[in-house]
Amino acid sequence: MISKLFFLVSFLFLFGNSPEEEDTYFKDFYETGKIKSEGWLRSGVKMGYWKFYHQNGRVSEQGHYEDNKRENYWFFFRENKIRTKEGHYVKGKMAKWWLFYDAKGRISHKCQLKEGKKNGFCLKYKNEKLTSAEKYRNGKKIKEWSTLRSFERENKLSDLK
Repeated sequence: MISKLFFLVSFLFLFGNSPEEEDTYFKDFYETGKIKSEGWLRSGVKMGYWKFYHQNGRVSEQGHYEDNKRENYWFFFRENKIRTKEGHYVKGKMAKWWLFYDAKGRISHKCQLKEGKKNGFCLKYKNEKLTSAEKYRNGKKIKEWSTLRSFERENKLSDLK
C-alpha cells in the first residue's frame, strides 16, 4: 500500500501540473467596486472564456483567449447593451466575416477580414437592406458597386461564403 501511495505521489510530482500552471479564475474591479473583467488565467496568461464590463456593470465584450490572444468568436456591446460588432479572431487578429452594427443595433456593414484588415467583400446596409458593396485586398479598396444589381451581375453567391 505504501509503495502504491509513493508511486502516485511521485507520478503527480513528475507529471502533474505545477502550481504555476494551475488554472485560476480571475476577477478585476473598478474603483467603485463594480466588476471590470473576469476570466481564466494559466500561469498569469489569459485563456478560455473572458468577459469585460463597462463601468455601469453591463458587458462590453466577451469571448475566448488562447495564450493571451483573442481567439474564436467575440461580441462587443455599447453601455446600453446594443451590439457594436461581432466576429472571429485568429491568433489575436480579426479574421473571417465580421458584423458591424449602427446605434440602434441594426447591421450597418458586414466585412471579410484577414489579420485585422479588410480583405474580401464588405457589404453595406441601410435599415437592414443591402445597399452597396466594396471589395478589398489587404486593406485597400479595389472595387465598389453602388447598386445591388451591378454587384449581383459581377459576383456569384458562392463568392460571399
